[in-house]
Amino acid sequence: MGCPLTGSRHNDPGAVDQSPGSYNTVVSSGPALLDDRIDLHGLEAWFHPVRTQSQRVVAPGFPSRASVVLAMATIAKPLSESSDSQQVPTLSWKPIAWFGGLLVLCYATVLGRLVSEWWGSEDMGHGFFVPVVAAFIVWQRRKDLAAVETKANYWGLPLVLLGALMLTLGTLGAERFIAQVAFITSLAGVVLLTAGTKVFKLVLFPMFLLCFMIPIPQTIYSHITLPLQIFASAVAETVLGWFGIPVLRHGNELELPGRVLNVVEACSGIRSLISLSFLALVYGYFFDREVWMRWALLFFTIPVAITANAARVTVTGLLSNANPDLAEGLPHKIEGLVLFAVAIGLLVGVHRLLHVIHKRFRRKEPANA
Repeated sequence: MGCPLTGSRHNDPGAVDQSPGSYNTVVSSGPALLDDRIDLHGLEAWFHPVRTQSQRVVAPGFPSRASVVLAMATIAKPLSESSDSQQVPTLSWKPIAWFGGLLVLCYATVLGRLVSEWWGSEDMGHGFFVPVVAAFIVWQRRKDLAAVETKANYWGLPLVLLGALMLTLGTLGAERFIAQVAFITSLAGVVLLTAGTKVFKLVLFPMFLLCFMIPIPQTIYSHITLPLQIFASAVAETVLGWFGIPVLRHGNELELPGRVLNVVEACSGIRSLISLSFLALVYGYFFDREVWMRWALLFFTIPVAITANAARVTVTGLLSNANPDLAEGLPHKIEGLVLFAVAIGLLVGVHRLLHVIHKRFRRKEPANA
């Protein structure tokens, strides 16, 4: 007669060894008992076969899905805790907003006078748009700023102190330009001190644009405008002579039949030069990915603005010869706006030309290589 089930565990190849201290194992004869034989001691036992009392090599039971998930969760928990503890610090807007508010408060008088200059000077009409455009560029880069690692750079502290010194000197010496530049210097120092070098690099371009909201000092302004006035008058004299209009030039004055045109500082082209320079950088930022293109457009604004202004003086001379009233008042302003739009069109054309040249040059490089 056969032995009962309790006495046959050494003869049955599928029997379970349940003796005290032994592993809950089965003979690895097949996967029939995969889900019924659970090794609660972990995965390690599977790789170390043990011998039963009959010296037969047996392997531990396969772990169930529940035990594998439990083991993985046990391992993953300390890993996640360690990764949280090593989290990279990101940009916090609170200290920047705090120090920025203090900066605006310290420079409130300077900024108020700056806005007054924008409002009262036709040369600085674009000043209202400069901080708006700069803030918009920073807002566009908010995701990059939020992802970058922040680390205080204490080289920003000397910049803040330098700005404070410039503010003091500008206030005592009644020099608005120095006091206004001090604001941008202090702003750069605050960003560098509170957010670090990586954030400073991301906002360097919009901070540079803020320079266009500061009027040029009068001494420098006069030295720049006089040569531009002479050049525009000389070009107008030559072109008017081509049209058969008699003209006599004395410095920046054009003497026409029955009328004298005086090319004043407002007609020197410096106004369009500053505005076009700002527009060139902004246009290059939004419409071209190449950084060098912005500075190339900035360079080409000089000949474009000077040419446009010389054309304006020439057109004024032609209109004045036909009807003196067209050289003054509203017609003269409309003429200036039209030629400024033409200058913007020329700038766009220069950008297209540079883009085509650069594209062809890049195509030739692989062929030469």
